[in-house]
Amino acid sequence: MQSLEPNRLSLKLLLLTLLALAACSDKSPESVAAATSPSSSATPTPAAPTADSKSENAFTVTGPLLVEHQLDLLAQREGVIADLYAEVGARVNSGDLLARLDGRQLTANLEAARAKTRSTEADLKNWEAESKVMQADYERAQKMWDAHIISNEQLEHAKFKAESETWDVRRVRELLTDDSQSERSLELELDKTQIRAPFSGVVARRYVRQGQQVAKGDRLFWVTAEGPLGMRFTLPEKFIGRIQKGQVLPMTIPVLPGQRYKVRVLEVSPVVDPASSTIEVTVELEGKPGPLRPGLDASVSLDNLR
Repeated sequence: MQSLEPNRLSLKLLLLTLLALAACSDKSPESVAAATSPSSSATPTPAAPTADSKSENAFTVTGPLLVEHQLDLLAQREGVIADLYAEVGARVNSGDLLARLDGRQLTANLEAARAKTRSTEADLKNWEAESKVMQADYERAQKMWDAHIISNEQLEHAKFKAESETWDVRRVRELLTDDSQSERSLELELDKTQIRAPFSGVVARRYVRQGQQVAKGDRLFWVTAEGPLGMRFTLPEKFIGRIQKGQVLPMTIPVLPGQRYKVRVLEVSPVVDPASSTIEVTVELEGKPGPLRPGLDASVSLDNLR
């Protein structure tokens, strides 16, 4: 009888194990996953409203600050850079000499042309004097013919000589004009060797060095004015009538977040670009520019523009 007790205990343990396994198998994998992770079809959290969603009139344009006078100075003729008079960052006035090309050959040619012009001027004076002599001879011959002292053939001879001298004077005058224009052409070529600032501003870049050979059209300097600063941008055609010349708009600079500026509308294009359905607008900074420089990115707000 005592040997049956261990067998009963083993049977009871086996039954309890089977019941536990059956209870665990009732929970499917899907139900466990649903309990531990949120449903993939849950509604997403709405994004915070932007400025444009708050008002249909909110609009901001961005772009670089510009100045009207800003350009690359190009070589107008070939030559060698003989001298440099301006470096990057130098402030210059209109007409200031920035550099000079070697112009010795042109100078020699110009002096030769001037000498030729002076020679032609002397020839012209000589021919004019000869013409006066021939004219005086003809007038005397006219009086002698009237007094029946000379024949008609002699009178005609004096007349033709006077006319010949007149035509010679005209020919030499044209030669003098040609020599003068050749001299002027060389003066202009020599002037092209003087690289001068076209307007007042600052030298932003220098592309050449002393002794460098340059060709016609090569870049020499980048010169830019420092003001007035402005922007040029395009707006959708819906802004027609809402933005007008003289309006003042707020402007901010991303790299200067604590500063606030104002710009005034200078120009509004009177037509709509048919390719993009936009109008072009030009604005100019009001007041002193302070730390602002051409090329800085700026943003102009047109929020609630009416």
